[in-house]
Formats: sequence, structure tokens, C-alpha cells
Amino acid sequence: MLWDIFCRVIDNFGDIGVCWRLAADLASRDQHVRLWVDDASALKWMAPGALQGQCPGIRVLTWDDASQAQTLHALGRADVWIEAFGCELPEGFVTHHALDAQAPRPVWLNLEYLSAEAYVERSHGLPSPVLRGPAAGWTKYFFYPGFTEKTGGLLREASAQGSKATDAQPPAWLPDLHSSISKDTPVRRISLFCYEPSLLGPMLEALAAHGHPTQLLVTQGRAAQAVRALWGDHTQKGTLSVHFLPWLTQPEFDVLLRHCDLNFVRGEDSVLRALWAGKPFVWHIYPQEDGADQPKLEAFMEQLQLSAPVRDLHRAWNGMPGVSPNATPLQVLHPDSAMAWQAQVQTAQDKLLKMEDLSSQLLQFVQKNR
Repeated sequence: MLWDIFCRVIDNFGDIGVCWRLAADLASRDQHVRLWVDDASALKWMAPGALQGQCPGIRVLTWDDASQAQTLHALGRADVWIEAFGCELPEGFVTHHALDAQAPRPVWLNLEYLSAEAYVERSHGLPSPVLRGPAAGWTKYFFYPGFTEKTGGLLREASAQGSKATDAQPPAWLPDLHSSISKDTPVRRISLFCYEPSLLGPMLEALAAHGHPTQLLVTQGRAAQAVRALWGDHTQKGTLSVHFLPWLTQPEFDVLLRHCDLNFVRGEDSVLRALWAGKPFVWHIYPQEDGADQPKLEAFMEQLQLSAPVRDLHRAWNGMPGVSPNATPLQVLHPDSAMAWQAQVQTAQDKLLKMEDLSSQLLQFVQKNR
């Protein structure tokens, strides 16, 4: 089938990151995808070759193209329309296709944000009649990713087999594990992909003073800016060595998480990658002014059955009220806690790997509603 996926890049890389992964996964299943995006700049490093049409099965188009009648006429109508994260389709796009009453209507989906909250099960798959505009009388459907069998599942390509995934050799961009502190103590490797948490400074100091050699791998963008704002370009302090990574493709980012002992991740796309990596992780959820991120984080932690100290670290990392940074249980970063923490993640992972993935459920839903 032919799929149109529409994406507006609101902030950071989560929007385009999820949409590209979905497009790539569908293309790997012999589907044809057109990705309409208002800012495709992140694809230059996230998916090299995408803008040059070098990714089989996927064509990247601009948001403005969707309002050009001549372009739309040449492209034809897709079998599926996906509005990612509640972005509304361009009016010119809908008008153009609604005028052709003879063509089969596409299956029109609103792909929602990921959440473990209870409303997801109630809302998944519900129809939403279009009441006005050129497509009045048509129907959209809400499609909710989620963590239970009553939701649309999680985005997971065939190669994402959690802790079962292996990498033969560490990539060249990954720094060698070594320690000038102690030749006998193994080096702990931590990845950092975050916004600007208030706990970042205390955590860096705690790692530097801990006595256990730690290698912090900092991703480009806001994480690197946040670390430099605190430490400048210093790369060694106490037992902590800091390495600023280059921009990573999505497959490279996945490899990074699998090679680390602990992953600090942010947003919707990377938290799933942390789950599939099967390593201890801390999620920096996308902050929202109305506080909606707090119950979302609590529901996620409850779904995964994380321990109380790990939950407290998540709350503090996300700056939730009522948690004092000075009282944060940073002891969960201690290597002795890693085994129990990893067991929690892998228990959740094993359960989620048994669920049908998002793309498979999308294909089934579309076939049912065509």
C-alpha cells in the first residue's frame, strides 16, 4: 500500500525521529511511504541519504508540496493518511483529494503520542467523524501506541530484540574503555541524551567523586550544551571522563544504548530505544507547561514496575515538585544497584516483546478499515 505520513517538527527531534522510524519500518515490510515534513533538516544526520531519495520505499516531501495541486495530481492518492501527533493535514491537500469523489477514500489515522495512562486503552481505535470542510462525512481514527494488548503497541523493527541484540564490534566513534584511575576496576559507560535537568550538575559531581571510573558519552545538541554550560570543555574530573559524541544516525544511537551500562534518554523515540536495549535507563520526559508530563511519567513508571529509588531518581531528573535534588537517591547509580535495576527493565522488556508491534497493528487496522 501507499502511505502518506505527515509530520510537523514542533521541538527537538522526537517528532521526525518517530515518523522516520515508522516510515523505515513500513518500507522494510514492502510498503511505500511518502513522508511530508515541514522541517527535514534533522534527517541529514539522522538518516543520511533520505533527502536524496536513497532510502528504498520512502520519499521525503515538503509540507508546501502538499498544497500544490499539480504536484498532488501527479502523485495520486495514497491508501493511508497519517497525521502524526495531532498535526492537521494541509487544507489544500484535503481539498484536492476530497474533490475526487470517485477515488476510494484513504484510511485516515491520527497517530497519537505514546502514553501508559488509562485513557489510551479507552480511546485507541475510536472513529472521529469529520463534520466540516471539504472532507465532511469522512472518518478519522485515533491510533494510540501503548504498553498493553488493548493499545496499538510499540514501534519496534525486526532487529530490535532487546537485550538479545548483539553488536560484533564496537563502532569506531565509540571511545575505548580504559581508565587511568585503576587498571583493575572496569569502567562504567553512561550515555547522556537530555534537556537541561537541574540534577545534571549534582550528578556530574557525584560521578566524579564516586571512586568508580565512569565514561560519560554525551550526545550532540542540548545535552552537550548543558554539560558545557556546567563544565566548559573539561573532559576529565576525578573518576569521570566526558566524551562529546558526533551526530549519530538512528541505528548508531541504538548501538550506543546497547553498549552502555546506563542510559539517560529523553522524549518518546529514545525511551523505546532504551527499553529495547534492555539496560538501566532514566527518562527525561518532554516537559509541558500544564504539568501533563507528570501523570504521564508516573503511569509509565507504574507500567514498568520500577523500584521506589529508581522512581525517585526519575522524578528528580524531571524536576517534579516535592523532590529535593539534594535528597535524590543518586545511590541507584552505584554499580551494586545496576543488577536489580537491569532486571526490572528486562522483565518489562520481555513482556513488551511478546506484544504485537505498532507497524503490524497499523497494517491490520488499515486492512480491516479499507
